[in-house]
Amino acid sequence: MIYHCISRVVDRRFAFQAAEKEKLRTFMRMQENFSGCRVLAYCFMCNHVHLLLEVTRMPEGGLSDEELLRRLGAIYHETQVAQVAGELAEARRLAKEGRAEESVVVARIHERFTYRMHDLSQFMKGVMQRYTQWHNRAHKRSGHLWEDRFKSVIVEDGAAAKTMAAYIDLNPVRAGLVKKPEDYRWSSYGEAIGGGAKGNGKKARAGLVRAMRAHKCVAADVAFWKDDVALEYRRMLLAGAGEKVAERVNQTGRMRTIKTRKGMSATELHEELKRLREAEEKRMAEIPFGRMLRCRVRYFTDGAVIGSRQFVDQTFENARDRFGSKRKDGARKLRGNATAAGGILWSARDLQTNIRNPYQSIR
Repeated sequence: MIYHCISRVVDRRFAFQAAEKEKLRTFMRMQENFSGCRVLAYCFMCNHVHLLLEVTRMPEGGLSDEELLRRLGAIYHETQVAQVAGELAEARRLAKEGRAEESVVVARIHERFTYRMHDLSQFMKGVMQRYTQWHNRAHKRSGHLWEDRFKSVIVEDGAAAKTMAAYIDLNPVRAGLVKKPEDYRWSSYGEAIGGGAKGNGKKARAGLVRAMRAHKCVAADVAFWKDDVALEYRRMLLAGAGEKVAERVNQTGRMRTIKTRKGMSATELHEELKRLREAEEKRMAEIPFGRMLRCRVRYFTDGAVIGSRQFVDQTFENARDRFGSKRKDGARKLRGNATAAGGILWSARDLQTNIRNPYQSIR
C-alpha cells in the first residue's frame, strides 16, 4: 500500500534549515532500512515534510536471524546488535539440543523488533521521535515539535502515484524557493539528480522508479532509472514547473502583469523542453544494447534470418527463388527497438514494411 504522509511543525515555525533537513533525511533513511518500508518520494520544507511511502509486507515466513540483525544495525549501535545476536545464538543452540520451548524464545526475540516493521504508524513514529530528540538536544529545547499525528492519504499505484510524486517534488518550485525542481537538495528529485549527502542518489532514483512503475510490477531498482523513467518523470515535472502570469488592472486603471504561480519563465521552460525532446530523440535512436534485450524485438521472432550481413546474404542466395525478382540482396538493417544491434546483426526481413515472410511455412 502507498501513502502520502504530511507532518507539520507546531505553530508552523520555520524549524528546518539546511543542517536540520540533512539530519532528517538521515533518520528517514535509517528508519527505511530498519522497517522494510520504502520511501518513493519526499520533500522537506521549512515547516513541514512530505513523504510518499510504500508499506511493504513482511516476507512470508518472517525474517531470518541474519536479516533481523542487518535491519537492527540501521538504527542501533553495534554493541546492542551484538547483544541480540548473542541471545539468538544461545536460543538456537538450546532449541537444537531438543529444548522445544527455546524456539518460542527465538520468536519472542524477533517480536521485540518486528512489530515496528512494515507498519506506517511505526515508521512515522520512529522518524519523528528520533528527529525530535536530536532537534531538542541541538537547539537546547524541550517539548513537542510536530503538530499532533501525521496526516496520510492512500495512493493508488499508476497514475495517482506518479502524480503524487511529482506534486511532492514540485513543492519548492511552488513556494518560490527554486525555479527548477532538481535545484532543491532536500527532495527525492534533488537527491536523484544531485546525489544527496553521500553523492550517489541511488535510493532516491530507485524510489522514483517504483513510484513510476509499481503498477507494472517493476521493483525499486535504480537500473531502470536511466531508461525511459528519468525522461518521463522529467517531463511530468516540467509540466508543473512553469510560472503562470495574469493580466490585472491596478488602482490607477492600468493593466499590469503579475505572477500567479512561481516557477520557470516561458523562455526557460521552452529551453528545458527542447533539451528534453533532444534527449528523448537520442534515446529512441540509440537504445543501449542491454536495454534492447529487455524490449520485445520483433526481428528475433519474425525476421526469418538473423545474423551477420554476410550470413543473411548467403542464406538469401541459397533461397533466391523464395524472394521477389526485384529483391537484390538479403540483409536488412535492424530498426526500432533493435537499433542498438544495427550494423552487428542483420535480418532477412524489413519489418518496417509488409514483406511476406519467405520462411513462414518452415518450422
